[in-house]
Amino acid sequence: MALQEELEKQGNWLFRHRSHLPLLILLIGTILYLRTELYPDTFILEGTPYEPYYEACCLAVSLFGLGIRIYTVGHTPQHTSGRNTAEGQVAEVLNTTGIYSMVRHPLYLGNFFMWLGPAMMNGQFWFIIAFCFLYWIYYERIMFAEEQFLRRKFQSAYSQWAETVPAFIPNFKLFVKPRHSFSWKKVLKKEKNGLLATFLIFSFYNITGELLEKENHFHSYLIAGTVFSLLLYVVAKYLKTRTHLLDETGR
Repeated sequence: MALQEELEKQGNWLFRHRSHLPLLILLIGTILYLRTELYPDTFILEGTPYEPYYEACCLAVSLFGLGIRIYTVGHTPQHTSGRNTAEGQVAEVLNTTGIYSMVRHPLYLGNFFMWLGPAMMNGQFWFIIAFCFLYWIYYERIMFAEEQFLRRKFQSAYSQWAETVPAFIPNFKLFVKPRHSFSWKKVLKKEKNGLLATFLIFSFYNITGELLEKENHFHSYLIAGTVFSLLLYVVAKYLKTRTHLLDETGR
């Protein structure tokens, strides 16, 4: 099998199992975080007045990634290159405006920052570098497979767009106003899980770390964020499954 076909095959397989890498990273990161709490000398900021600010910075990184996803999903129509399915690639329209005018894979860019935050929590520089490397190897193949699909489906329209728009690092000079208005309804349907997962992960780290140190300096903003995101999740889930309030034609 030629390398091009092999990379596409790997990318399609990884796409179907794309939820596994974050869980593996989270597991390893959690073990390292607990080790840092037990052995404070392994992290230069552990036990210093700057530690809470560093943890808040890690949360901000994750929320920044979620913000990228929210902006992307909120402006994309139904069945586009913006969001695919577990069964395979789906794209009836090629997104080329809004954030897609600056970067070809904004959802994967958002995912990177969302998971970079927890990866930073243990304070181990080598693990952060390893995470970036693994993410690059993993998602590079997924992006390659997706682009092969888009190239075959949209042909010259895709080639012209891809020639100028970078794959992963945005070029803000290329920004074009989104073709579709922002939809909070679609965001509530699609991104409620990410918000809840983010606060649950950071709250778990904070509570576990304090218990290991036999202290109770729990971060109130994490507890408040977890409660809010949980209530939002329950309400959005109810509206999505029991009503039509979040339904929008073409979104």
